[in-house]
Amino acid sequence: MVRLSAFGHVPGNDDTRGGTTRASPVLCFSHLRWAFVFQRPQHLMSRFARERDVLYWEEPHYLDEHETPWLETARCAVTGVTVATPQLPRGQSPANQTAMLKRLLDTCLGDLGQPVMRWYYTPMMLPFSEHVEAQCVVYDCMDELANFKNAPAELMQLELRLFEQADIVFTGGYSLYEAKRGRHANVHAFPSSVDVAHFAAARSHDEDPADQAGLPRPRFGFYGVVDERMDLGLLAYLADARPDWSIIIVGPVVKIDPADLPQRPNLQYLGSKTYDELPAYLGGWDVALMPFAINDSTRFISPTKTPEYLAAGRPVVSTPIADVTRHYGKVAAVRIADTPQVFVEACDAALAMSREPSASSAWREEIDVLLARMSWDRTFQHMSELIALAIRAADRAHPIVSPTSWPAERVKRYDVMVVGAGFAGAVMAERLARDGGKRVLVVDRRPHVAGNAFDRLDDAGVLIHQYGPHIFHTNSSDIVDYLSRFTEWRSYEHRVLADIDGLRVPMPINRTTLNLLYGLDLASDAEAEAFLASKAEPVEPIVTSADVVISKVGRELYETFFQGYTRKQWGMDPSELDKSVTARVPTRTSTDDRYFNDSFQAMPRDGYTKMFERMLDHPNIDLLLGVDFEEAREAYPHDHLVFTGPIDEYFGHRYGKLPYRSLEFRHETHDCEWFQDVAVVNFPAESAPHTRITEYKHLTGQTAPRTSLTYEIPSATGDPYYPIPRPENQALFKRYEALALGLSGVTFVGRLATYRYYNMDQVVGQALATYRRMASSSAEPAYPDARTAVEQPARKVSAG
Repeated sequence: MVRLSAFGHVPGNDDTRGGTTRASPVLCFSHLRWAFVFQRPQHLMSRFARERDVLYWEEPHYLDEHETPWLETARCAVTGVTVATPQLPRGQSPANQTAMLKRLLDTCLGDLGQPVMRWYYTPMMLPFSEHVEAQCVVYDCMDELANFKNAPAELMQLELRLFEQADIVFTGGYSLYEAKRGRHANVHAFPSSVDVAHFAAARSHDEDPADQAGLPRPRFGFYGVVDERMDLGLLAYLADARPDWSIIIVGPVVKIDPADLPQRPNLQYLGSKTYDELPAYLGGWDVALMPFAINDSTRFISPTKTPEYLAAGRPVVSTPIADVTRHYGKVAAVRIADTPQVFVEACDAALAMSREPSASSAWREEIDVLLARMSWDRTFQHMSELIALAIRAADRAHPIVSPTSWPAERVKRYDVMVVGAGFAGAVMAERLARDGGKRVLVVDRRPHVAGNAFDRLDDAGVLIHQYGPHIFHTNSSDIVDYLSRFTEWRSYEHRVLADIDGLRVPMPINRTTLNLLYGLDLASDAEAEAFLASKAEPVEPIVTSADVVISKVGRELYETFFQGYTRKQWGMDPSELDKSVTARVPTRTSTDDRYFNDSFQAMPRDGYTKMFERMLDHPNIDLLLGVDFEEAREAYPHDHLVFTGPIDEYFGHRYGKLPYRSLEFRHETHDCEWFQDVAVVNFPAESAPHTRITEYKHLTGQTAPRTSLTYEIPSATGDPYYPIPRPENQALFKRYEALALGLSGVTFVGRLATYRYYNMDQVVGQALATYRRMASSSAEPAYPDARTAVEQPARKVSAG
């Protein structure tokens, strides 16, 4: 421990380790003390410290009023994080305290010679730190602090200032994401993650800590901070209702008087424990509790302890916290109770569940599948990728300006504002500017062009698709000719394997698939057709996706290839989905193992992002990236609007939200040249949380000693990707479509704006057709369809 130490020169915290240059430092400003409870800030900053210097700036300690301010710094021996704790004389005015903190911070930083990443858990530390030059400003909003007890009056105003400065915002849950997403253009939800291995140790732990060892069974436990978020009345009710149970509370008591805690013979308060000690306590519990009060302070919380309890193999009983209900409400091991009596009954049921033999407990298998995609490593990696995108895009985004203070060199009014820089928006912008001579502003809330087709070079030098694989295929020469103006092509025919209990077989089903799966030797199309006919089961009428497959190939192949995959992908059984979903996937009797049959199959030679950049490279087009449409709408006057976002969002979800499926992506790099035999391997079994793994070098034709992959995990929440094809959803869309048809000055184009499951070429065709109608008529454009017709320039396709 030292009284003052320049950050970057703390012993053992050099600019290089092992001969490699360190990345830019992180300055983390947190209201949570490093040594208080090991949670989200500690998990993330510990991982940052593996690759860069991290300074964790805590709340001050207060000295006698005549003491001299100083800074205590100490380096955590386990993580490498430098923890800074200001020591300030009490009784200072806010202005004096801010000045003291600023001097201490500046002295600590010294002459770094490089910009830092400023990372905030509280806006209250902005006034003394916002002058520090930053490569990126991150607001990790893990809680709605303004709703907590004794929240400072100025917190909300400072949060507004932090939103203005932040390059990217993360939230600690989806409820908080929904509350904050309208405040910033680049907001991402990251609910609680878990160190599964750490807490799974509780499953085999057989030695109780000394202060718990003598407590009788059964035991019901809670660990965490005991504050205004705890329902103390519920604790007392539970203890009185079941006096033979031991109810154990582990954690510090803050912001409430310990004398207010209910006292019962079977209610035990064991105080604070370290992160390393928690599995030992969990190992001695039968059921884990989350007796949270339902009030303003818990409205947006997403408790980290939920997945930690599950990793420990303990059933959970919780009050109806919104994000617990949202993410775990259908998990057998989690019970939600909204009254004290129901809470006690849920504890009875959870206790019975905990006593089931491990070998026969399906609920334990379910939680293991769930937890497989919730690691802190994965969260950290995803956050790092988004931060890298924000940094790369920062110099390309124009700031929002007032209509009364336009820079002289900028257009004072645009002919058209295009919302969205994906296929629909980029094609519309290019045609309107290049062919129509219009002045166009393209606005996108993401910090890059290309929409979901965005690709980038990762740290291994491999061109990866940030939002999952995009394979271009079409039967329209018109569409190919149009896109060929902006890219040359690399010939590529997509092939997919399905992993069936470790056996990799071609998908879609073909003759080879049948031979491998059944140990057959079908030698002709006719033999394969006869085999499938023997498996097929008549279904009349064919209405659902299940009907389509069962009528073609029978129930066994349906359950092997389609049922589990569809349940994961869409969050519902194929019998609940429109027949169009599985009708997209053919069944073949030949040995053709190509995934698509289209006449043109290729990848943009230099990637999708380069193609989009060329498409939008026109003097009549301005880009406004990393900015939400609602912010830009009034600040940038325009005569016409082309909207490619979700149509229900445009109308403020007037009739309710249109249902979508979302995706999560886990990008990995492996120290081997190849990982799998084809670009994509599907995993139909429900036991695998991901639906597919993509290896990008197959798509790009690159050669590299390492390889990069993406695991794709469907999700009910997040960015909208796939409209869910059900009759009731289409009926809801029709109500929004009627509103759209009644508007003047707005054109809706694209998958989200027309609630259609279009392929890339269909979106291009729809946009080209829409522009053509706009150009040929002075009237407002009709609602678009997918017809296409453009000029036909030469194109070049290479095999390499």
